[in-house]
Amino acid sequence: MVNAPIPANDITLGLLAGGKASRLGGIDKAWLERDGVPQVLRWRRRFSGEIAAILVSANRNPDRYAAHGLIAIPDRIADAGPLGGLDALANACETHWLFTLPVDLVGTNDCLLRTLTTMRGEDGAYAVDDDGAQPLAALWRRDALRIGCADALAAGVSAVHALQATLAMSPVAFSGFRFGNLNTLADLDAAGIASDNASP
Repeated sequence: MVNAPIPANDITLGLLAGGKASRLGGIDKAWLERDGVPQVLRWRRRFSGEIAAILVSANRNPDRYAAHGLIAIPDRIADAGPLGGLDALANACETHWLFTLPVDLVGTNDCLLRTLTTMRGEDGAYAVDDDGAQPLAALWRRDALRIGCADALAAGVSAVHALQATLAMSPVAFSGFRFGNLNTLADLDAAGIASDNASP
């Protein structure tokens, strides 16, 4: 079933930048620069015409985000991993739909958000690339995510895919594409990023 697109004014982009980046020595991956553009600003620019607002799940450097007109949302529950970030974003989101992306993604295809909106289930959709499910590259019905996160966190659930299994979300395949992540020094090298261009 193909749904009607969701209007841009009812979608918020939520960038997940709250991780500790332990495999990269704790650097703040939101500010890793590719071609002189920090990741967090790259994704804002990429989706600026498809969303109404942008929030960043971030637990450090709030002034740095504010200097670029970005709102940093700290986790409400400490050490809850990605679910803590999703919970914080869902509760700060003012639109009915929340589109999330990890800030350290290498790339997305041009039709990602449009396809997720048209192929969504009742509670949203998540991407599946050639590496498998990408549960954080997802479109969420805000109210369902709020309830789902609260229930998952109360039950001690930490896996995003386990949360999604409780919601009416559709997997959407993007064949022939890999989003990739900036998790290791080798990933940075492959993306042409110098590891010393972001601070902890």
